[in-house]
Formats: sequence, structure tokens, C-alpha cells
Amino acid sequence: MSGLGKGAVTASIAKLLSLCGYNVTCVKIDPYLNVDAGTMNPIIHGEVFVTEDGGETDMDLGTYERFLDKNLPKTHNITTGQVYSKVIEDERKGVYLGECVQIIPHITDEIKRRIRLAGEASHADVVVVECGGTVGDIEGLPFYESLRQMRMEEGRENTFFVHVTLAPLLPRGEQKTKPTQHSVQELRRIGIQPDMIVVRSKVKLSEQSKSKISLFTNVEKDAVVSSPDLESIYSLPLVMEEEGVLRIIGEKLNLKTDINWGDWPEIAKSFLEYDEVVKIALVGKYLTQADTYVSVHHALMHAGAKQGCKVDISWIDAERLESDPDYLETLSDYDGILIPGGFGKRGSEGKILAADYARVHGIPFLGICFGFQLSLVSFARHVCGLEDANSTEVEPNTGNPVVDLLPEQKEVAKLGATMRLGEHNIYLVEGTLAHRLYGSRVIRGRHRHRYEFNLDYRKVFEENGAVFSGFSERGLVEIFELPTHPYYIATQYHPEFRSRPGRPEPVYYGFIRASRERKAKRLSKASPLSKPS
Repeated sequence: MSGLGKGAVTASIAKLLSLCGYNVTCVKIDPYLNVDAGTMNPIIHGEVFVTEDGGETDMDLGTYERFLDKNLPKTHNITTGQVYSKVIEDERKGVYLGECVQIIPHITDEIKRRIRLAGEASHADVVVVECGGTVGDIEGLPFYESLRQMRMEEGRENTFFVHVTLAPLLPRGEQKTKPTQHSVQELRRIGIQPDMIVVRSKVKLSEQSKSKISLFTNVEKDAVVSSPDLESIYSLPLVMEEEGVLRIIGEKLNLKTDINWGDWPEIAKSFLEYDEVVKIALVGKYLTQADTYVSVHHALMHAGAKQGCKVDISWIDAERLESDPDYLETLSDYDGILIPGGFGKRGSEGKILAADYARVHGIPFLGICFGFQLSLVSFARHVCGLEDANSTEVEPNTGNPVVDLLPEQKEVAKLGATMRLGEHNIYLVEGTLAHRLYGSRVIRGRHRHRYEFNLDYRKVFEENGAVFSGFSERGLVEIFELPTHPYYIATQYHPEFRSRPGRPEPVYYGFIRASRERKAKRLSKASPLSKPS
């Protein structure tokens, strides 16, 4: 079922095989009718992950990239919308002239073509394909049928089915295997017999539960793998290797599984061992679904782990900040304030207030995309004296549109895949904070936006102390910073999409470092043993 952790299991299997020296890639199948994830509410489906080539994809592609430390193209996210659009387009062109176009074989053939193409284009030795959704749902049936056919066509020695299920733990402590039994029965009814079952549970599966699942699912006991809740998902490859996953897959697919762990165990350990905790306030409006800011969350964790600290994130309701002064004052309790990406008017005033609070009180601040734009609005109002300043996304008739629609967006009619998307070069100004953080004059950043800083206001901003330290190829402002502040930086691009475990993104690394310094100063002032220097 959705949200069970199939993405982490997929990424972990791919990671283990890559550590054995194979070129591995991952593909995510999403059975929904949307062509991509770009027009979906993140509360419903989680974060929209942006690929290097400008795809608006399922967030699991981000998980794959973080585990494999490689960039994946948008073609590695296959949806029902893509498949049906292509088949219908071909039918209109006459590709199937004379044929009655049907689910089988035309839709299933297109699904198989896309999976194979992903492997061929990546020159992959192994393609790990995750099929989202829940077994038995109507929308997923063409994909299950396609995978069933691929086993027949590729051969049993070249295919391996992993089924991820849930073993709920009752309040009295009993593990229940019935959901797994029935799920496998449904899968077998479709024509797929799993080679391995990965069972998600709060605690490790008991031997009794493993035996029971093996008996009722026709899967060998050593191929019933326990995947308990972990403090960090980066420990999952280690746990799965202990469970014998590599050996079982290697024997079935005739693969050598001599693993070279490299620095992965140390990286995984860094998320578990820490000397301090920093508190970060994440000011947003999509707060009912933890996956809405998942890449931001991981980027913060990466930066913290590299510095030997744990990042404790609190979700701050931007709308409540607008009406509750006492709630706004709670921001002083945090070591850093972050405003992530987003869209629309709701909660925008609260984010503007949070950006100004961080500026006035010297709290390390990081603004991302919409957070970048609203920090500019905040600076215009509270420092430049432009009291009615706003973004035209929030207030189309504002007298001071410091953030305005990109010129090429003014004629756009369709919303899907029409934003400024993907990676672009960003040119940094020497001597700035951004330049010191990156140590380079040119960097790459992933984008997903329609609005930009209005360059008509550049002079008044700079006269009031603002520094623009990064620009696009055609002169768009990419980075805004305040040099007199301990750490105040905002980016139009999404740095979190390029962050990796063991190799944190520099803007996030600097943000956590500054947050640690703020905490150390506060503790020093609060200590009764501290003496004036």
C-alpha cells in the first residue's frame, strides 16, 4: 500500500547492487492518470521532486538519487497519463491502422517499452522498478500485467519480484501476518508469484511470523525479509544485507555479490551518533503530510550529520503567524528559520513576517524559491520602506511588484510542465557568502518557478544593504543575502534536490553551521559560569 516504504526498499536494493560494482538505475511507476506530479497538491501526494532535465516527478526519484548518488532523468517516472497519451497519440497518427487498440497488448507494450528504454538509455546492468499503489487496485492492473509479461519475455533468470507488505503490531504486542497473506494471494491471482517478501513492521519479525508467512505465500523462509522501523533510512541497506537480501537476489539472478561498502557504513552511522541538537523552525502551510517537504528534511539531516549534530525540525503554521503575535514570538526559541518553496496567497503574510523576524533578531535564515521571493517582499516593506510591496502571484495589483511573472510565462495557458524547470547555471559574485560557501564561480541549481525578482528594484535594494550574489545565464537574480546578518541567504533555486548523504549541499551546510553557532552563543550567555571576555 502507499506510504509503506517501497521507495526506501527499492533504493536500498539498488544501493546494495551498486556497491557490488553494478551499474544500477531505478524506475518509479505511478498508476495515476496525471502525466506527471507537477499539478498535484503536495498534501495529497507528497513533494514534487525536480530532476536535472526538468521533470516534475514522484518524490521517490529523490530517494533513488540520494541513495545512488546519481542524477536520474524524468523518463524514469512512468505514469498512466504518459502511457495512455502516447498510445492515443499513436492511434490518431495511424500507427495501429486497422487494429482495435486495447489495454492488452497496446497499453502493456507501451509500459514495457518505457521500462526497457530506461535501462537501455542508462546502460544499466540492473533496473530496479518500483510499482506504486496497492495490489488489487484497478488503476494498477495494466502495470502488474506488464510486469508479469516481462518475466515471461525476459526469463526467470533475469527477473526478480519483491513484494513489500505490512505486518501490523497490535496493542497487545502480537504481529499479524494476515494482511501479508491476503496481499500475496491477490498478487498471485494477478499472475505474479513473489520471489521475496519484505515485511514492514514496527519491530523485527519473529521467527514464528516468518515461518507463517513463508508457509502461506509459497516463499522460502530465508526470502521473507524483516524491515523494521529505523531511526534513519540510510541504515536500511545495512539491515537488508544482514537479512540476506543480496545473497538471495544474487543466487536467483546469477550475480556476483561481493560487496564493497566504501564509506556507506560511516555515512549511515553519522545519522545516529551526534553531540548536539539544533532546533530549526520550518515555516510552511502544507503541514498535515510530512512528505511535502521531504527533500528539505533530508538536506537538513545531511548537513547536520556531517557536523555531528541532529536537526530537530518543528513545523510552524504560516497562517497562524499572521494572527497570533505570541506564536510569532516563539520563533526566538529556534536556532534557525527556514521558509521552503510553495505557491499561492494562503500563509504568505505569515512567511513574510517570519522572514523579517529572522532579520531583526539575527536568527540564521534560509529561504527557498517562494521563501526567497517572500524574503524579498519582506525586505522591501520593512527596510526599503515600500509598504505595499508584494509578489504579483499573491497580489496582482500591488503598487510595488518586487516579484513578478517571468516574461516567458505571460503567454502560458497550460499549467502542466510549463514553469522554469530543471538545472541551470548560476554565476556567483566573488567575495559574497554564496561564493565562500560554494568555493566556485559557477554552480548548478534545480528550478521550479514562474515568478522572479523584478530587476527594476535592484538599485533600491542594494542602497539599503541587500546583496545579490548569484545570477542566471540571462541575469535573473538567483541568490539574495544580507552581509551584516549572521546568516541570511535565500535562493530562487532548490538546493535540497542536489543534497546527498555524506555530501550535504553547501547552502544547507552553512545554515546548520550558523544555527549551531547561534545556539552556542545563547548557551554561553545563559551559563552562570560564563565570564565577560
